[in-house]
Amino acid sequence: MGLPSLAGCGALLLWAFLALLARMAAGIPPLELTALAFAAGGAMALGVVAARGRLGALRQGPLAWVHGVGGLFGYHALYFAALALAPAVEANLLNYLWPLLIVLLSGPILGLHLGPRRLAGVALGFLGCALLVGAGASFPAGAFWGFACAVGCAVVWAVYSVTSKRMAAVPTEAVAGFCIATALLAGVTSVAFETLVMPDGRQWLAILLLGAGPLGAAFFLWDAGMKRGDPRLLGTLAYAVPVASTLLLVVAGEGALSWRVALAAALVAGGGLLAATARG
Repeated sequence: MGLPSLAGCGALLLWAFLALLARMAAGIPPLELTALAFAAGGAMALGVVAARGRLGALRQGPLAWVHGVGGLFGYHALYFAALALAPAVEANLLNYLWPLLIVLLSGPILGLHLGPRRLAGVALGFLGCALLVGAGASFPAGAFWGFACAVGCAVVWAVYSVTSKRMAAVPTEAVAGFCIATALLAGVTSVAFETLVMPDGRQWLAILLLGAGPLGAAFFLWDAGMKRGDPRLLGTLAYAVPVASTLLLVVAGEGALSWRVALAAALVAGGGLLAATARG
């Protein structure tokens, strides 16, 4: 596994902390939380980019901005809408179709070979993900639009991730600008549709940690991984995110360890190993 793919794995590790940090920020409306966390992450990133004398990297064409902001804001807006309109477990299950879609779309979009071994790894990973977040899932009437948003956000993130390789000429530092623009869009949407809440000390800490990690540095690592690494491998390993996130919640006392979690972890690990050892 090369350094770019390792960078992508670093993003997956940071995203595993998303649920735990979101629990710390409980009480903040989702769009407001998105705006504040992206603002924090974007500001930190902008500082690093400025210190490196790379502010010129933010001068990108319209296509790069549509791709970057569309991916970041589009995914999170649809994801939070899905959670608001449909049961969370089912919405999460549909949302986690994006790793499967990344692997599958890397074939027709990037012309990469998939092969039976890699597809088998994807299948195992999806089975583990479904076992974990789909336990006892039901699909009540009236949640159609929420499910549509969940599928939509999975498609948006998969297409954004896979097509990032086509945007290889756009430097990773430009993500700082995309984060700031996403924060502005989320802020405008929050003011229009939510009642703003002043965060307390614990919530501010969670916001800063979200901005530094899952909604900050993770996007830079993911950008590097998808542009210069193997999207098939990263798409398969992404199934570890819901498993790792659940295990972190268990350690933090937010849930209980069960046979279902253990079996899901084994399926995800086995699928990732199978995909990682596939040739080509």
